[in-house]
Amino acid sequence: MSSQSDSQYHARMQLVLRYIDEHLDDRLAVEDLAGVAAFSKYHFQRQFSAIFKSSVHRYIQLLRMKRASYRMAFRTQDSVLSVALDSGFEGPEAFSRAFRQHMDQSPSAAKQKPLWGPWHQAHEPLNEIRSNHMSPKFSADDVEILEFPETPVAIKSHRGDPALVGDTIRQFIAWRRAEGLSPAQSATFNIFHSNPDETPADEYRLDICAQTNGKIADNDAGVVAGTIPAGTCARVRMVGSGDNLRPAISYLYGEWLPASGHELRDDPIFVQRICFYPDVPEHEAGA
Repeated sequence: MSSQSDSQYHARMQLVLRYIDEHLDDRLAVEDLAGVAAFSKYHFQRQFSAIFKSSVHRYIQLLRMKRASYRMAFRTQDSVLSVALDSGFEGPEAFSRAFRQHMDQSPSAAKQKPLWGPWHQAHEPLNEIRSNHMSPKFSADDVEILEFPETPVAIKSHRGDPALVGDTIRQFIAWRRAEGLSPAQSATFNIFHSNPDETPADEYRLDICAQTNGKIADNDAGVVAGTIPAGTCARVRMVGSGDNLRPAISYLYGEWLPASGHELRDDPIFVQRICFYPDVPEHEAGA
């Protein structure tokens, strides 16, 4: 097979992945997915497994279970029943069995305190498929230079193992909900003080922020007032999984910056979260 044909096959399969994202709540028949890829049903199944090292059925199951696990961990107001039905299960019992098989704990237990080790392990096969086949590509045209204004924020700091950031996010979400600072009303930022690939786990540092001009009272969540300073920034839009910002950051630092003529100021990189998974399909989440 020529490299051009190989590229066309991958492009057709990427259309299928996007279609699955957009129709995850629907009945996803193999025949319909084969039609999206313009393959016969049997050729499509073989080709999907060869490219993604997973059957199409398992891929859909992993994607639905990932969304369900995010809702259990970060949208705790959602009931197990509603999540079960949205995941294609007839009731909470069948859903709970499947969830426990994937996540090593029940949905109700995950709502109380997720087990982050099994959590990350369960998501790794899906993350590998998506990072290998759905990672965005960037060019200089994607970068915008702007003057960022000084922005007062509420800050919840995470210190320590990046695998446990989920606990910090849960605490911040709970505080934010109690304060009435919804993401629709208050911009969300992450400030990265260290690189998880280069920093010892116990020294990792990340700040989760929400824009606010209001006074922040003493609270059990450890949220404090702070400021993102004004300055000239290079901005690139990242659309896709918010779990992996490496493609955008690597492009900015490794390709764009050396060729740009600009110099870094002494401030950490930060991102503004625009759309949140699982509130929107994963391919629409963005920063």
